[in-house]
Amino acid sequence: MRTVRNVHERHIAAPAEVVGALLDRVSSPDDPLSPSPVWPPIRFDRPLGVGADGGHGFVRYSVGAYDPGRSIRFDFAPPSNGFHTLSTQPLDSGGCRVSHVLEQQQGLKSWLLWTLVIRPLHDTMIEELFDNIERAATPGTLTRPYRWSRRARLMHRLVTARPKATAVPAGAELANRAFATPDFADACAIPLAPGMPRDPHAWRDVLPFEIQATAPNELLLGEDAGHLDFRASVLIADDTVTLTTVVRTHNWRGRLYFAVIRRFHPPIARRMLRRAYRRLVFAAPVAPLRAQTPAQ
Repeated sequence: MRTVRNVHERHIAAPAEVVGALLDRVSSPDDPLSPSPVWPPIRFDRPLGVGADGGHGFVRYSVGAYDPGRSIRFDFAPPSNGFHTLSTQPLDSGGCRVSHVLEQQQGLKSWLLWTLVIRPLHDTMIEELFDNIERAATPGTLTRPYRWSRRARLMHRLVTARPKATAVPAGAELANRAFATPDFADACAIPLAPGMPRDPHAWRDVLPFEIQATAPNELLLGEDAGHLDFRASVLIADDTVTLTTVVRTHNWRGRLYFAVIRRFHPPIARRMLRRAYRRLVFAAPVAPLRAQTPAQ
């Protein structure tokens, strides 16, 4: 076993009381600090306080100690051990120092996972959280946001949420009405993170085809051809985006063509949806900017 200690600090040109009030909003519905949607939001099963259980993404922890306006200690859930803390300290200059400290005992396997995969992601997420503190506490002063390393970008791509196959939703009315008797229908879906667009038109680039119909929460794309017609529906409902495909063949050429394509269609559809998801994740405004411009 070896002890891993990871420390991040930043001076903020704002009083500790101002930054402490921001810390107190971590995990709340209007959390100004969690760097989502690029990263999973911090969520607990109850308001922030000792005993609150949750985490962000696959990292699970509970609140072990909480000094409002000053510090929060998060204890990792078993079988993990250790903790990480987020705190602020006043400085004589009138500003404050924000610190994040992670400490954990790790065996060889955990240490390798931490070193090769987790640490680049962790370091980037914490620095982006600090960026959000600066944006929220001192609006307009952050001129050089944290720059991602190549390893962090690669690791983030590997751990980003992936669409999963699902039943064609009943709410996809445009897709369900597209053809009276479709020869094929399938769907894949992925949950939306806070800050991602809920307008289906924002997902227009999922497929580069003509718009066939629109509804308040659904967009229908597609094309007609001599051998087959297809439609692709983008539905936003229950904080989830669902891509539904329906196909109608016209003749033996269409049936033969789609007999081959249908084997490759599901992974291709999931890949296209995931690509659009990642593009919109990185294009979305961060939490402090969303708070300043609610219309976005």
